[in-house]
Amino acid sequence: MSVASANDGRPVRRPGIQVIARAAEIMAALEQADDGMALSELAAIVGMPRSSVHRIASALVAEGLLASSPRGLIRLGPRLISLARASRWHLGDAARPRLAELSRTVGETVELGVLQGSSLLLVDQVVAQRRLRTVSTVGARFASFCTAGGKALLAQLPDEALAHLLPERLERRTENTITRRDDLLVQLAAIRESGVAFDHEEESKGISGVAVVIGDAYGDTASVTVSGPSGRIEACSDYLAAALLAAAGKLNAALRSQ
Repeated sequence: MSVASANDGRPVRRPGIQVIARAAEIMAALEQADDGMALSELAAIVGMPRSSVHRIASALVAEGLLASSPRGLIRLGPRLISLARASRWHLGDAARPRLAELSRTVGETVELGVLQGSSLLLVDQVVAQRRLRTVSTVGARFASFCTAGGKALLAQLPDEALAHLLPERLERRTENTITRRDDLLVQLAAIRESGVAFDHEEESKGISGVAVVIGDAYGDTASVTVSGPSGRIEACSDYLAAALLAAAGKLNAALRSQ
């Protein structure tokens, strides 16, 4: 048994289990901190002594579950990427051939992403075979509210959940970034209707994207994004949207039959 019982009937965590629970609390607190968090701030959020947080965080950094920046900020670590991908093996493995096929068809980079807190986590990528193309690092995280894949996934959530997930004022990344949550909610409602999300140079200047959501029978969802130089993406956005919807239809059928 992992939990003992106190004389008054309340559950009491054994020491080893308590450390695991505290580690889980620390990682959960960091889920929303895209740029990392100082130890003192983290300790205040989880309600633990700074020395305890430092000890647990150091152990998690050693295992790759957390990472420490040169400024001493703590964030989620790279090993979580492989763990996340392993938990979605049935989705990722089934999607990979379709992603490659879609990339060949449209001639652009195709990315698979999942929602992690308020961020879009890139879990797979097929890079376009052309000179001018977009390339990101698998495991990188992006703000969901200004990326096509992130918005496609956010549109799957009810407005009540979005109000807790996103602040009223959103960080401006480019001159095209939506910075008011209410304006984003209007756009997300339209995405629910069409099934397609767009990034018109909202996360990075010169890069645009088109995305849809796929899902399996277990309830796991991911976004499939076609991204590339804005000139090319914007010129054929309708074609890309149609190609993505067709690919998503085939992928969903394959995933839900497993």
